[in-house]
Amino acid sequence: MSESFRRGLRAGVPFSFVGFLLAMSFGVLAVQAGFSAVQAIVMSAVVHAGSAQFAATAILGAGGGVVPSVLAGSLMNARFLAMGIAVAPSLGGGPGRRALQGQTVVDPSWALANNGDGSFDRHLMMGATVPQYVGWVSGTVAGAFLGDVAGDPGRFGLDVVFPVFFLALLAAELRDPRSRGVALAGALIALALVPFTPPGVPVLAAGTAALVGLAR
Repeated sequence: MSESFRRGLRAGVPFSFVGFLLAMSFGVLAVQAGFSAVQAIVMSAVVHAGSAQFAATAILGAGGGVVPSVLAGSLMNARFLAMGIAVAPSLGGGPGRRALQGQTVVDPSWALANNGDGSFDRHLMMGATVPQYVGWVSGTVAGAFLGDVAGDPGRFGLDVVFPVFFLALLAAELRDPRSRGVALAGALIALALVPFTPPGVPVLAAGTAALVGLAR
């Protein structure tokens, strides 16, 4: 085990605690939205992306279909294409090994591993992702089984986790002058469509603002 990997492990621990709490709320709400505990846990183990999972689950919980929920989650995760392209030159080995290493690209690990010169410390990135992954999956396990006995999530304030989570993401984007226009456009599109369209459509339509921003 390299020193860089060990540094990554240490750096990822604080994020794992935050991820555990967020994943626990996801597990509870996923079960309340109609997932089985196993389905919620498998989703976290395979997807490991809070924004995509919350978006897909919120749409399903509101009565939207599988297709809009999958498309919304995919739009949320589209940023990993750009992140993967950036980190690709720093990954070693053949195509299969590089693909496996690419699975460790998550937002905090990607940022921690960035050397600032266009290169990335892949060992640090992989190390940082390990505790985050453990925290996310174990938090979902705890929340999913708690969700079976929790009853009404409103008793614990969990019913507001979905909107607060996305409001926090929106607030962060509004503070950045480069993304402010796109974030505001997406928010306005979603708000305008919510009263008139089926669940999932506002999220998908709002995602077009991000695509326009990317094209520009």
